[in-house]
Amino acid sequence: MASLTKKRKAAEAKIDKSKIYTLKEASTIVKDINTTKFDASIDLHIRLGVDPKKADQQVRGTVNLPHGTGKTKRVLVLCTPDKEADARSANADYVGLDEFIQKIEAGWVDVDVIIATPSVMPKIGKLGKILGPRNLMPNPKTGTVTNNVAEAVNEVKGGKIAFKVDKAGIVHASIGRVSFNPEKIAANSQELINAIVKLKPATAKGIYVRGVSMASSMSPGITIDTKSVLN
Repeated sequence: MASLTKKRKAAEAKIDKSKIYTLKEASTIVKDINTTKFDASIDLHIRLGVDPKKADQQVRGTVNLPHGTGKTKRVLVLCTPDKEADARSANADYVGLDEFIQKIEAGWVDVDVIIATPSVMPKIGKLGKILGPRNLMPNPKTGTVTNNVAEAVNEVKGGKIAFKVDKAGIVHASIGRVSFNPEKIAANSQELINAIVKLKPATAKGIYVRGVSMASSMSPGITIDTKSVLN
């Protein structure tokens, strides 16, 4: 195992491993333990009491973060020609259909979100094996299959994110950047958690939110008291 760097040791020294922090405390500390020279992403990891193998317990959805993500997302809109002007007016980065289907089949996936109109879904269904594992496949549940492409692009550019529980029962999501002040970090985190709580499956038994932690890129994780985010 590689030894810890001086910066990592210094960062870990600022965290009391025996303590569980409130969301407010974690939102302040996560800025202090950042070891990168760039504006690192801040991620929230939420462990849920669900069985993702069961179709009715696959928690997924979207949420509009009040302060955005701090990252400009690259958006591709796959649509028919009559919708292209709407997509471009909303500042979609890429707009088209057949040419982008061919590019994706050739391995191009240099985007963060793909939005599609319902009429073109039969054409792009074959891209599922490429886009699915990258969480890029358009889906009505996340608002990325819609005829109102302009609104969808504006929401994504404005801070709308999609989340999905993984095979281990954990939701991982970026909720901001180290440059955000603690209040914005906490507000975005709380908004995500609220959205996940609302999606609690009726068949999920026992404790639903079992653990929450926060970390920036390459920083140690901070354990958050679930009571501080559920009250």
